[in-house]
Amino acid sequence: MGDDIEDLAAPAPASKAEPDYYGQLLRLKADYENFRKRMDREKPEWIQMGEVGLLSRLLPLYDVLLQAHEQIVKASKASGPASKELMSGLELLFKEFSKIFESEGVKAIESVGKPYHHDLHEVLGSVETKEHPEGTVVEELQRGYMWKDKVLRPAKVRIAK
Repeated sequence: MGDDIEDLAAPAPASKAEPDYYGQLLRLKADYENFRKRMDREKPEWIQMGEVGLLSRLLPLYDVLLQAHEQIVKASKASGPASKELMSGLELLFKEFSKIFESEGVKAIESVGKPYHHDLHEVLGSVETKEHPEGTVVEELQRGYMWKDKVLRPAKVRIAK
């Protein structure tokens, strides 16, 4: 009688006509577990890619604000109080953008006076000068930005020749 109990606990051998449903179920369960673990690993990467996309789309707006700020600073020296109010409003916008970028880990790439680096800079021209050694960035045409040790956008520069 002891042998009968062992026979009941063991799965019945699958005949050639019947599919192995238990084996399929085990493989399906293992595949699902692997999928779940992979998704748990990849989720932070997908979130980061979304952040990079959003930050990249905000950079042109930030550039326009910077240019407007520079123009208003120049104009405010020549005009009266109306431009000063506009300038203070623009300063608030500029500070808010700066806070958001800083909190997200976005930093401007300091380029002028530094040696050219192929990962950080995109060369748009060269300038003949004896003031700086060859290969030194002498002018920044568009700011570049880093995000958590990755280049979000390279700086567009001119280098010394």
